[in-house]
Amino acid sequence: MCQYLYAAFSLKSTAGPGLRVGQLEAVERWRRVLFAIAGEEMLHWAMVQNLLTAVGSAPYVSRPHMPHQAGGYPPGVQLRLLPFGEAALQHFVYLERPEGVERADAEGFQPAGPPPPPMRPEEVVPRGQDFATQGHLYRSIERGFARLADRLGEDRLFIGPAFQQAGEAAFGWPDLGPITSLEGANRALERIVEQGEGATGDWAAAHYGRFLGVLEGYLAMRNTDPGFEPAHPVAAAGMRAVEGIEPAVYITDPATGGCSDLFNAVYELVLQMIARYFAFGHETPGQRQVLARVAVDLMFQAIKPLGLLLARLPVGPDHPGATAGANFQLPYRANFLLPHRRSAWLRFAERLDELAVFAVGLHPPGGEDVVAAVSAALGRMALDLTAHVEAV
Repeated sequence: MCQYLYAAFSLKSTAGPGLRVGQLEAVERWRRVLFAIAGEEMLHWAMVQNLLTAVGSAPYVSRPHMPHQAGGYPPGVQLRLLPFGEAALQHFVYLERPEGVERADAEGFQPAGPPPPPMRPEEVVPRGQDFATQGHLYRSIERGFARLADRLGEDRLFIGPAFQQAGEAAFGWPDLGPITSLEGANRALERIVEQGEGATGDWAAAHYGRFLGVLEGYLAMRNTDPGFEPAHPVAAAGMRAVEGIEPAVYITDPATGGCSDLFNAVYELVLQMIARYFAFGHETPGQRQVLARVAVDLMFQAIKPLGLLLARLPVGPDHPGATAGANFQLPYRANFLLPHRRSAWLRFAERLDELAVFAVGLHPPGGEDVVAAVSAALGRMALDLTAHVEAV
């Protein structure tokens, strides 16, 4: 999801060097495809949280660090933030490829070592396994659910509360609903696979087919116009190291650095709200709806405009011509869950207010209107959450 959003943010919005007026329509169409697929990945993410809750587990919103090439996945699955272009699109097509389709990943995405051996039946501690494709992963989960349901019975397998799972009313996706049975779990898993790689032999409308179409359109336009360059020169630059991991490029422009920090602080807050939404049942249905609404509003009213802005902002004098891009950097990986309801809501509101004030002090060239709108939106959301915190 982060990779797709990063590529969408990197696309230019106005004509100029490398992009003629007549090419803008195609570029905006490609951006819409990327945003639509990222939205469907958010649906899949919510379905996975429902699946975890359904079997009595906790929500999981952490991930290996970016913007560097992230580890922590099967050796053949490498992730990196890339600007829109041939390498990014080849990489996306590779990630979404159906089982049985042989494709090479983009240059620079070599496997990070040999695949781990499969677990043995007598092992009791879980460890990483090798999955060649997303379909391979989710169909393996489907088979695992079937075995557990046969061994335990569905009542012992699906022990998580339905009321704590996400439904259509929360995020507006008709395919999203509580999972309480093997049939419901299989339906969710099949939806994830079909939207990603496509139903067997029919992938034109799936992520794989849509990315393939964008790649073919991009290559055709570039062959017609060798100077075609629809993306900003984004570098996935960062302000600081996290847990000893250094960004490849450091931001030295103060205004850009402030906008990068604001983006990442909002991103962290979204993850905290999503973790809270799925983790505990102390909110009323109305309060859970508020959490969902504010999390989605943050995506559209802060993450998206700041991501588009950062693709235009300079890294600094050490990297002339390079722009920063939204690096999706997190200050840590594990601490997203705020377990106590009233204090969690107060923390959310206080952080929103703090970020709104921080944004007021940012003056990026050509982007002051963007951060002003973001600041106003964060302030409104802080008031919205505060109104639902009961007095003591």
